[in-house]
Amino acid sequence: MDQPGQESSDFDLNPGTVLPAGRKLRSAGVLVAVSVADGVPKVILTKRSSALKHHPGQIAFAGGKQDPGDADVTATALREAYEEIGLPIGLAQVLGVLPCHETVTGFRVTPVVAVLQQNFAIVPEPGEVAEVFTVPLAHLANPDNYLIESRFWRGARRYYYVVPYGPYYVWGATARMLRGLAERMARV
Repeated sequence: MDQPGQESSDFDLNPGTVLPAGRKLRSAGVLVAVSVADGVPKVILTKRSSALKHHPGQIAFAGGKQDPGDADVTATALREAYEEIGLPIGLAQVLGVLPCHETVTGFRVTPVVAVLQQNFAIVPEPGEVAEVFTVPLAHLANPDNYLIESRFWRGARRYYYVVPYGPYYVWGATARMLRGLAERMARV
């Protein structure tokens, strides 16, 4: 899983975007947690609280910015998963990391892929997480389930990936990182 690959960004589908020279990206880690406890691999996702200042109501992985006390971005992803959804320390078997993803909000996000062999009592952190749900890995691993959509943002049309699932609209950075995982799985 730690094989080199091409990094992605929120700008992949917007090649005309001019990024500021010398920009400083903040490190972040997210956990791509794949539960296999019930026999059907499912990815755990969250719906962010609508009360949050940044990205309210969006679908995301558990994760966040790297704190000075975190040993690395893997530690960040695991700590954030514990804080946001109650994932017990030591339950996730980390398989490796996917290539980093740059966000429009100035983060360099490392997706950390882990398998969960056992179920756990999900406890959403109410200040950050409105809902925790799962999506079958088979759905997310199928490149045909990804669409490209657009909207106006900061005066320009911006294109991005989406991977809808039932009532959930997974888009932006989360969909792009999942599409990267699907591309990698298709090569295996």
